[in-house]
Amino acid sequence: MVIALSMADAEEWVTDEQLWTESYASMFPAQSFEAARHEVEQIVELTGCRAGSVLDLACGPGRHAVPFARRGFAVTAVDRTRFLLDKARERAAAEGVDVEWIERDMREPSRPAAFDLCICMYTSFGVFEEHAENQRVLDNVHRSLRPGAAFVVDVAGKEILARIWQPTASSQLDDGRVFIQRREVVDDWSRIEMEWLYLRGNEVSYSKRIRHWIYSARELRAMLETAGFSDITIYGDLTGAPYGPAAKRLIAVARVPPGPP
Repeated sequence: MVIALSMADAEEWVTDEQLWTESYASMFPAQSFEAARHEVEQIVELTGCRAGSVLDLACGPGRHAVPFARRGFAVTAVDRTRFLLDKARERAAAEGVDVEWIERDMREPSRPAAFDLCICMYTSFGVFEEHAENQRVLDNVHRSLRPGAAFVVDVAGKEILARIWQPTASSQLDDGRVFIQRREVVDDWSRIEMEWLYLRGNEVSYSKRIRHWIYSARELRAMLETAGFSDITIYGDLTGAPYGPAAKRLIAVARVPPGPP
């Protein structure tokens, strides 16, 4: 099975508002918000960053931004999807916290040397068509962080995908639809192409084709080093487990080199 994507498909899928409205139930189930609260605590322990300012890239509906704000951090959250930012604003208002929400492409620079911590969670890194554009994201993160600040990037590592690979998967959604994913590895294990199908009864109510880069631990480390990060550690989950055969995620924690004494 090969999913043929046109360049137009590849360029625009991440900005397609309908994609996020249609996929919200499958991408952002209620339990993921509860999990994110726990993940925020794990990130704090993993990085040692217990206060200050946080930049949440590709923040989506605020799963991590809101818990960080509740913990007392000054949070700036960036996403290019208005629908998801509206959801995030609603959640922040319901929980009584202040977050700076910015509708912007994460390839665009943020404030230079303004943040103590940056996070990019749930395989939000790697979405752009050209590898150089993904590198540009890391370059901008590096410029946005203060000396000694930490960056946490969470992706589905290439090694993990090779171990658990399934060409198709399906799930029943709470709204009664069936969600089907068809997957194909392409470009010498550089990217994954997917077709998402949403069925209501026997009819396809919505479909979308997407393409995403997949990186190994070594490749991600090299990209972080190119951006100027140092003290890079790779983990298999947010508890700090090793990135080995039992790894659940590819978690990289990287730091901006400290300034002069």
